[in-house]
Amino acid sequence: MKKQAFNPYLPSWEYIPDGEPYVFDGRVYVYGSHDKYNGHVFCLGDYMCWSASVDDLGDWRCEGVIYEKTADPYNKEGKMCLYAPDVVKGPEGRYYLYYVLDKVSVVSVAVCDTPAGQYEFYGYVHYEDGTLLGDRQGDEPQFDPGVLWEGDSVYLYTGFCGQGDTSRNGAMVTVLDTDMLTVKEAPKFVAPPEWKSEGSGFEGHGFFEAPSIRKIGETYYFIYSSSVMHELCYATSRFPDREFTYRGVLVSNCDLHISSYKPAEKPMAYGSNNHGSLVEIGGEWYIFYHRHTNGSWFCRQGCAERIELSADGSFAQAELTSCGLNGGPLKGEGEYPAYLACHLFTEEDSIYVGGDQFPKIMQDGRDGDEELGYVANMEHGATAGFKYFDCQGIRRITIWTRGYAKGTFEVRMAWDGPVVAEIPIEFSNVWESYTAKADIPDGIHALYFTFSGDGNASFRSFRLEHDLT
Repeated sequence: MKKQAFNPYLPSWEYIPDGEPYVFDGRVYVYGSHDKYNGHVFCLGDYMCWSASVDDLGDWRCEGVIYEKTADPYNKEGKMCLYAPDVVKGPEGRYYLYYVLDKVSVVSVAVCDTPAGQYEFYGYVHYEDGTLLGDRQGDEPQFDPGVLWEGDSVYLYTGFCGQGDTSRNGAMVTVLDTDMLTVKEAPKFVAPPEWKSEGSGFEGHGFFEAPSIRKIGETYYFIYSSSVMHELCYATSRFPDREFTYRGVLVSNCDLHISSYKPAEKPMAYGSNNHGSLVEIGGEWYIFYHRHTNGSWFCRQGCAERIELSADGSFAQAELTSCGLNGGPLKGEGEYPAYLACHLFTEEDSIYVGGDQFPKIMQDGRDGDEELGYVANMEHGATAGFKYFDCQGIRRITIWTRGYAKGTFEVRMAWDGPVVAEIPIEFSNVWESYTAKADIPDGIHALYFTFSGDGNASFRSFRLEHDLT
């Protein structure tokens, strides 16, 4: 029997952001950077790879470390971090991994015979005279490579334009030769930063970082993180290296702009930087992105949502859910861990992550400990939301909490809807269960748990039950 698929799609103790998804030989492989739980900066780990069968997106397999950061000649002591990578299958069938270290401005490349084997350092992207791309006078620093192989060329998309930085001019594309390393067409700009966006169509969504590229039919889709950081946007062109037109937002990791269930500009989670891309699996399109945990920028987890491709080639913005790769709602029965919350918020709106007053997803133990995640910092007015469940005959709900808190968890089916269950809790320094009757009609519903009371609770899980006895 297939497992249900959740968000995040990897175990709650794994932190793989910046996900680039690809289908190779019937499996989905995700390549990303590697954060550590409670890490003090981004991308402290080696490159890991996870994969899943295209027929079972709830069953992910850890492929292990595919590339150690000390494998790069510039990083023998391991003092630099491996930033967001991308992988492309080359003309001879080998797999090439492109990446940038955190203190250099050049693009490194590693190679492997299989999608998730041990990659070996291959070289640095360079001009014909041997000068490294990023080192030539006039070059802008390279960052966040995205790669497309087509015909006899590799299209390498790079760039970073921080807010307020007028020294950089946008996302770049550089064309490489068949050796996957040598520049045959110098960089040119394909998307403007915010400071150069006036009159371009990119206003309000100027390029920030995270360039990624996909080709759908005869159209090139350039995916990137915009100047507001929390959203992944896209632009399209008939050409891989010019004439990109801004088309819209694919996903926001605080669910801004979505108006189907709340005011469009109300944030429903704590966002920040974002990175990911599109992939087609089994005839359905998905957008991969990441969320922030532990109240920090530096503990990010991969998520994915199904996204609709229209006949005109446009995508409607995807909504944040707890069931992104599941192909539909989760079963409306059984126990679910609270780290699946796709919405976290209080009575004080905040788009960006950070602040001890906000609820946060965390775990016990240290990085690498396989400890189940939970929601902490559930103070008065804090809400954890989950979407969606196919509820049939649900008559009561049990929750597990701990912490020095006394009050009630109120359950709703909409963020501002009527209360359908009230579950009193008590002070406890261990996980305790509490049960209450629930008035949930049959149908597909979201569930929102709001704490009302004194103190600070942690929320481990909830169980949807049929039996009243």
